[in-house]
Amino acid sequence: MHPWHDISPGEKLPEIVTALIEIPKGSKAKYEIDKPSGLIKLDRVLYSSVHYPANYGFIPQTLHGDGDPMDILVISQIELPPRCLVEAKVIGMMRMRDKDESDDKIIAVAQQDIAVNYIDSLEELPPHTTVEIKRFFQDYKILEKRKIEVEEFFGKEKAYEIILQNIRDYKHRFNKVEA
Repeated sequence: MHPWHDISPGEKLPEIVTALIEIPKGSKAKYEIDKPSGLIKLDRVLYSSVHYPANYGFIPQTLHGDGDPMDILVISQIELPPRCLVEAKVIGMMRMRDKDESDDKIIAVAQQDIAVNYIDSLEELPPHTTVEIKRFFQDYKILEKRKIEVEEFFGKEKAYEIILQNIRDYKHRFNKVEA
């Protein structure tokens, strides 16, 4: 079973999605899916003294403009291990560019985590949360001499649009037929 191609993106799209975690909250390691095998591989240890502010992964059966599955940050009170599947309630997104390519990040809360699952929008997060997320992505590649631009945050309606577009793009690219 390949985690990108064989796992459903969710049954309550686009409000609740399935997220496959690649990187636990607090990690300094950058793991990512190995596209040919579906295994998780170590891409690198971050060059900067920063750590991931939330669990980080992707939404299966999506394709973003950078050629990868749609990235997602899942806020939870716990660190989720790599390859963990989690139902994630979408609350917004962050528009970002990496090497002049679109690299948007969906922001969600873990549906099964009582400490955060009541949150329905970015505005309901503690105020410092989005500041920390933005700062992490602005800083984490500086010592690699790579330019990242965090443009702005959007609410869940824009996030829903992006998710549905990424699902359509995936189906088009991989010739998946609608059921």
